[in-house]
Amino acid sequence: MSRVCELTGKGPMTGNNVSHANNKTKRRFLPNLNDVSLQSETLGRAIKMRISAHALRSVDHRGGLDKFLAKAKDTELSAAALKVKKEILKAQLATA
Repeated sequence: MSRVCELTGKGPMTGNNVSHANNKTKRRFLPNLNDVSLQSETLGRAIKMRISAHALRSVDHRGGLDKFLAKAKDTELSAAALKVKKEILKAQLATA
């Protein structure tokens, strides 16, 4: 399982541990990933995703998964998130 957010593409970063003696050793900063079920209003079902805490706050801020995916860039989304985005667009066109 990769440590990459499915909605924002946020992944591990690298940096240094710096000791009191100013010795530097490599380290990784991992994103705060959570397994969540997000409710899609258009599809009427829950979708399980592994997203960062920052992405979860962004989804809430934008008003839900459907609105978040509508504004999200396709390059940042995972394959599973792209599939859900296309399902939502298809369902919205069918109801309109």
